[in-house]
Amino acid sequence: MNNPKYSVVIPVYNRPDEVKELLESLLLQTQKNFEVIVVDDGSASPCEEVVKAFFELLSIRYYFKPNSGPGPSRNFGFEHAKGDYYIVFDSDCILPPGFFSSVE
Repeated sequence: MNNPKYSVVIPVYNRPDEVKELLESLLLQTQKNFEVIVVDDGSASPCEEVVKAFFELLSIRYYFKPNSGPGPSRNFGFEHAKGDYYIVFDSDCILPPGFFSSVE
């Protein structure tokens, strides 16, 4: 997506199963004008394979970087974001289908 309204930044560390549940909840959104940026913060259990399963389903990008903590990982995601607004979710979040409609 070239001009998404929202950039969803997900910093993650060793939580591939949680990321999968969050991405599944993003698939169910009624509003689709968003991109997803997953920033894997040096995990020993990376979530790259989980994210790859969503490449055809969501506008999503995956980055793996050396561990530096959640703050620098969020900032890394912001640097790669294309949206007008940034939204950060921890990997353990699950969104209701109308989340972005409510934000609007």
